Amino acid sequence: AEAVRVVFDPAVVKFSDLVQVLLTVNNPTTLNQQGADTGTQYRSVIFYQSPAQKSAAEATIKKVGASGMWKSPIVTSVSPYKNFYRAEAYHLNYYEKHSEEGYCRAVIKPKLDKMQSSFAGLLKAKPAVASNRR
Repeated sequence: AEAVRVVFDPAVVKFSDLVQVLLTVNNPTTLNQQGADTGTQYRSVIFYQSPAQKSAAEATIKKVGASGMWKSPIVTSVSPYKNFYRAEAYHLNYYEKHSEEGYCRAVIKPKLDKMQSSFAGLLKAKPAVASNRR
């Protein structure tokens, strides 16, 4: 699967909150598909690293599924984390490097906007820009 590894401090943000963001921002109801891209590498999956994370993921999927947010059933799977392979350099920070390209404007930007509007309370405040004055 194409995946994002999220490193977080559970004292700052709960795993279930991260799962909620995933299930809200990405469509978790399409099997082996994200947008126009299809294939098993585009499946919706949560990789857990502990029994507590597994339980939290399953409970959050159930909660979001029951909320009526999505018309179709959630097909996101929950699987044990085994390993992570870092993408090639040209894939890293893709949005940052290509934000004006069509895919970024049509697919990534709306997801970022949805995350920022739906989960503002979970987002870290942007640091103030330091003044150049001495």
